[in-house]
Amino acid sequence: MRRRVWIGIGVIILLVAAGGFALMRSSDDAGTGTSTPPGIPVTTVAVVEGDVPIELDALGRVQAANTVMVRAQVAGQIQKFAFEQGQPVAAGQLLAQIDPRPFQATVEQDQANLARDRANLANAEADLRRYIPLAGKGLVSTQQVDTQRALVAQLKATIAADEAALDRDQVQLGFTSITAPFAGIAGLRFVDIGNVVSPTDAQGLVAINQVQPIFVLFTLPQADLPEIKTRAAAAGKDGLTVEAWSQDNANKLDTGRLSVINNQVDVASGTVTLQGTFPNPRELLWPGAFVSVRLVLDVKHGGLTIPASALQYGPQGTYVWTVAEDGTAQPTPITVQQTAHGQVLASSGLAAGAQVVSNGQYGLVPGAHVAVQTGGSQQANGSTPAPSMRNTQTNRLGFSP
Repeated sequence: MRRRVWIGIGVIILLVAAGGFALMRSSDDAGTGTSTPPGIPVTTVAVVEGDVPIELDALGRVQAANTVMVRAQVAGQIQKFAFEQGQPVAAGQLLAQIDPRPFQATVEQDQANLARDRANLANAEADLRRYIPLAGKGLVSTQQVDTQRALVAQLKATIAADEAALDRDQVQLGFTSITAPFAGIAGLRFVDIGNVVSPTDAQGLVAINQVQPIFVLFTLPQADLPEIKTRAAAAGKDGLTVEAWSQDNANKLDTGRLSVINNQVDVASGTVTLQGTFPNPRELLWPGAFVSVRLVLDVKHGGLTIPASALQYGPQGTYVWTVAEDGTAQPTPITVQQTAHGQVLASSGLAAGAQVVSNGQYGLVPGAHVAVQTGGSQQANGSTPAPSMRNTQTNRLGFSP
């Protein structure tokens, strides 16, 4: 028993001695200044290499390829509607039916008048055939023959007028069935069943918009026009690619082609209007909506990109903080080719895979030790807007590469 007590006391003495030794070692290090200073906390991302589109951005407005306000071409009472509001309609589909009975009666009257006049013509021609040989024998006067010929001609003209009237009234009868001029999406009805409509009504029956394909109109500064024309000519018949995105640049809505460059520059704004044509298979583009437009001029193969949050501005130009293998930060000047959608494309100064500081640049000085934090701020899909120059932090000591 006594032996165990002595052993326990010995262990305690050893632990106390070891702790005192460690404390003395720490005090000596602090006195001589040999400890490593703590690193500045930063977040880093790797330089990404890949295909990067060279593009121009604009705000666009969606426009239907064709728009029509369906109106009544004859006056009458609406008997029925044959379409669903807000739903697709096919070309030639019946939309509305106007009461056809008055127009049908007029057609039948025209048909009766035509039949009567044809009968009169047949009788007049028979009389003329009888008069001609009798006139040669002196039994009928020449004047009577001429009068009969005039009557035949008159009846032929009457029949021609009857046929024209019949054609006109048949067309009017056809107008009582109102059909869609092209395939599209029907809007809201402006009248209800039972109302009497007329061609002179200020408001139509329903609007139809063609949404496949569909157009997006957008404007760009006139300074971009020479490059757009050059790139479009190089692209050939396929044309330049145009992408339509949601206004927050989070979702791509469709991909189309540049179809029209307006034939003049707006002198008031100094911009030119362009039109992109989109197949719109999912109908995500809707007439009247505003979208973000990206006109792709070219694709940079092997482009090096970093988040816009990593870009810094100094007296000597743009630069980024790169982290070396020894954990120190150094300012590295870069040449920016394009800044778009939260991503910076650098034409020089970067290497694929290099680590750049994307957050925590404030307070960095050349050669400063950094402590890399987890959870980088690499933007996905370039959805975060690029910061403006006035909002970008610069090194407190200035930058002189």
